[in-house]
Amino acid sequence: MRPSASSAPTVSSDSRIPEGKAGQAPGARGSEPSASRLRLTTTCVVLLALLLVSVVVAIGLGTAVITPGDTARYLWAALSGGKIGASEATTYQIVWEIRTPRVLLAALVGAGLSTIGVAVQAMVRNALADPYVLGVSSGASVGAVGVTVTGGLAGLGVYAMSAGAFLGALAASALVYAAAVSRAGMSPLRLILTGVAMALGFQAVMSVIIYLVPNSEATSTVLYWTMGSFGAATWAALPAVAAAVLLGLVVLRRYSRALDVMALGDETAASLGVDPDRHRKGLLVLVSLVTGAMVAVSGAISFVGLVMPHLVRMVVGSTHARVLAVSPLVGAVFMVWVDLVARTLVAPRELPLGVITALVGVPVFVTLMRRKAYMFGGR
Repeated sequence: MRPSASSAPTVSSDSRIPEGKAGQAPGARGSEPSASRLRLTTTCVVLLALLLVSVVVAIGLGTAVITPGDTARYLWAALSGGKIGASEATTYQIVWEIRTPRVLLAALVGAGLSTIGVAVQAMVRNALADPYVLGVSSGASVGAVGVTVTGGLAGLGVYAMSAGAFLGALAASALVYAAAVSRAGMSPLRLILTGVAMALGFQAVMSVIIYLVPNSEATSTVLYWTMGSFGAATWAALPAVAAAVLLGLVVLRRYSRALDVMALGDETAASLGVDPDRHRKGLLVLVSLVTGAMVAVSGAISFVGLVMPHLVRMVVGSTHARVLAVSPLVGAVFMVWVDLVARTLVAPRELPLGVITALVGVPVFVTLMRRKAYMFGGR
């Protein structure tokens, strides 16, 4: 019989097992956590610096190449209200109005996908889980297709497809929740199987709609969008995505201890005073909101939320507080460079982001799985 959350014993902070090795002197045991925190801080600082450099370089590269020095000067002028000569007005517009919001959106989506990937893998206790395994991405795609084909939400102008995608993501999440929940709770296996089934159903609906649409231009637009793109990035799209990603990161960091316990299994979580069903429901809502906000502006981008958490765990360990500190930065750096490759490799044409992330993600993930010493959550 599974113990209830109210009657389960609690674990105080004083009863935690020391991180030092058996037989170490007290001083050595105390120095190891300090050294670990220092390594984590150093890693985050290095990644943050790498992200800033990547952003500046990515903004400067494209059809019109702008040196990092000039890029930084234009960015500073925009932020500080400085003056730009008339001869540089066109270049300034390229930097500030076109490339900067796109690169920042890429960083935000990369950070969000990596963060939510960590949460989903802990929530369903499945190493193959990612932000789209719950059917949210497929629901968003159906919403976007429906708006494009029917002309719905026309009053929103260029944001109509994004709004339709967001509404579709929320509707998909509600359907997954309604189908997965039962009197016994919401088990990880039931949740992930329901999500996979719903995703296949939504993809079938989207395929039928596209097949029946006579407008080939609308069809190609939707198909391109479903593979991921930041081509429609604007300054107006950034606040909502930034707020959603920041909300997800703050909430998940706060409940990182609960994620650690949930990864051990429902029985163990209940015995340690964590209600897995209650946390799983809250995580489903959070994952749906954040994923819906990202899919609405970028389309479906595969493998980022699947692979990045595994790579980070190999470096910093499986403790979710550490993984959640590093994953957003790694995902942001990765996505900035993926977007740069997408818009420059075959310029002036642009590759879908999902193509590049799959080409990178598949061999990386296969390599991880072939490592005999590697398991989900550790080595």
